[in-house]
Amino acid sequence: MNTEKVTARRLTAEEISELSLQDGIFVSAEMDGLPLDCYAPAFLTRPGKNFEGGSFTARTIFGSEIHVLPDNVEERGIWMADEAGEEIEVLQSAGVLLNLALFVPDGKKESLESLYSAARDAFGAGIVQRWSEETVAVPDVKVDLYEEPARGRKNTNSQNRDRRALDIYPTRVRFLEPSDGWKFVVEPHKEIVDDTPTI
Repeated sequence: MNTEKVTARRLTAEEISELSLQDGIFVSAEMDGLPLDCYAPAFLTRPGKNFEGGSFTARTIFGSEIHVLPDNVEERGIWMADEAGEEIEVLQSAGVLLNLALFVPDGKKESLESLYSAARDAFGAGIVQRWSEETVAVPDVKVDLYEEPARGRKNTNSQNRDRRALDIYPTRVRFLEPSDGWKFVVEPHKEIVDDTPTI
């Protein structure tokens, strides 16, 4: 287990309520019920002033969400780096796990093997491992993707929409996220016909 000693101090609920989403903090590194006697770098899930009831939620850089009652002496609380504080053990990153969607045109087993081989050459043998793999055939159907306001009025015309992507495969759509306050509208792809008169 790779840890680093960091000088930090425990924050009170009042101090936490003044934090923003950009302020780096440390919370318990416990993950999936695994008790770890150290802390993990984290950030609040929303600004401290927006929390009520004295309970705060932080997300560690490893993806775990921790609910903390900072004034509870039985919990580890929320800490922040401070040279005048005390030393705590902070868990370090071992690497980065990529949750990656790749589209391989006419993908076959040989092409996938060459892809994994190239990744191993780049990062070293035994570094790139396939823990889980989902190979899904992509139907040869194209769609057009638009965005509309999520709370749009009924019977609105097509003027109140933004074109997000034309001529993409539906499998790709599930990896995209709509803009805030908007929703996706997926339609069968229609070729754009340029009816501009020519001379």
